[in-house]
Amino acid sequence: MRDLVYTGFMSLDGVVDSPGGGPGEEHRSGGWVFKDLEFVEEAWSLKGEELADTTALMFGRRSYEAFAPVWPGSEDHAAYKDLPKYVVSSTLGDDALVDGWGPTTILRSTADVAALKEGEGGAVFLHGSAELARRLSDEGLIDRYHLLVFPVLLGAGKSLFGRADRDKHMLTLRESESYPNGILKLVYDVRR
Repeated sequence: MRDLVYTGFMSLDGVVDSPGGGPGEEHRSGGWVFKDLEFVEEAWSLKGEELADTTALMFGRRSYEAFAPVWPGSEDHAAYKDLPKYVVSSTLGDDALVDGWGPTTILRSTADVAALKEGEGGAVFLHGSAELARRLSDEGLIDRYHLLVFPVLLGAGKSLFGRADRDKHMLTLRESESYPNGILKLVYDVRR
């Protein structure tokens, strides 16, 4: 069985959208990861550590449409180029997939995601995709969270976690670290 890992940047009040700014998810605090915070290299080490475990990437449609034009040519994301990619969307057409960015499969439902998890292979890392992450969490399909939590309260934006009345999900802290600029690295396993 494959693990599904959510990885992302999050504000202290749970916002995960527009960390680097960009189209489609703007609010007045968009780009908050790179504003007003001292750069501390070791705070980004989680991203490098993830490369060793990543065997495939997963995106929702909007995140795929934002990342696909940029990541294939990015030196920072070169290790991801040939990895299999999965886009969860009921509306994206095959003609919208980017060439030259490794094999890409469109999954049409959370049932398709569950079937992928049942297959052979290593961890699949879900990037961005707040709405998809909430749906997959509600379905009990996320196994682990890799979060870099930034010392900022945004008050607007998409939250990683929904507010629906549902069964609680208990988490076990696997790893944590704090950095001089106030960023926290939190790695949680979802208890089953």
